[in-house]
Amino acid sequence: MSQAIHLGLAATTLFVPSVLISVWVNAAGARLVESEAAPSTAPKVAVAASTDEGYCTADLKKILRRVLTSCGLSTDGGSGGRGCQPVEAKSVATMNGDDFNALFMPLSQRAGIIQFDKESSELDAADLAMVDKIFADRRGASYFFVVSRSSPEGSAAYNRDLSEKRGGAVLDHLKTTFQDPDLEKQVGLLWLGEEYAQLGQDFCQWQRSGEAAACEPEDLNRSAFVAWIDCRL
Repeated sequence: MSQAIHLGLAATTLFVPSVLISVWVNAAGARLVESEAAPSTAPKVAVAASTDEGYCTADLKKILRRVLTSCGLSTDGGSGGRGCQPVEAKSVATMNGDDFNALFMPLSQRAGIIQFDKESSELDAADLAMVDKIFADRRGASYFFVVSRSSPEGSAAYNRDLSEKRGGAVLDHLKTTFQDPDLEKQVGLLWLGEEYAQLGQDFCQWQRSGEAAACEPEDLNRSAFVAWIDCRL
């Protein structure tokens, strides 16, 4: 009798923990399923993502990447900044002038053309207002692109220098006006002189700082094209 009691107690001792473990495991499994099915109440961490606008074609990205790396962002802290000269422009663009200009047509509602007086690199009141307007309309973009040009009057060397001064004038104004510590990492310069990518009259429909009547090719090409561009590179 005593032996039977002991055996019964031993069986009960082994059985009860087994049942309890099974119950606990099943309950834990049920809680896990429940928690996965229920919406999370924990606050979500915001994830920053660069936009990639519709104008960001493969060709535009290629040119933008080359301007920002090969030509360089303005990182020297000087008044003129770094950039690409017209002699280097063809290796940067790797396409003819018409194709190069066509890349920017989808930006017509966002970019602006800063028109200079003949043989001048000075920004007048209308030019300054246009630069400020375009620069203020950032919309989270990463790079401010400045492509300066000159019309064909005069020697190629003279116009090359004038084109560089026009791009530098835009950069100098941005530095003075906005005093943004990140500006040197945002502005990409490309000066094209008279030798490459002359603007045609299709660009008369763009935002321009020049008078409405001043839209002959020579007027358009005494200029600097400015725009914020947001492309994932």
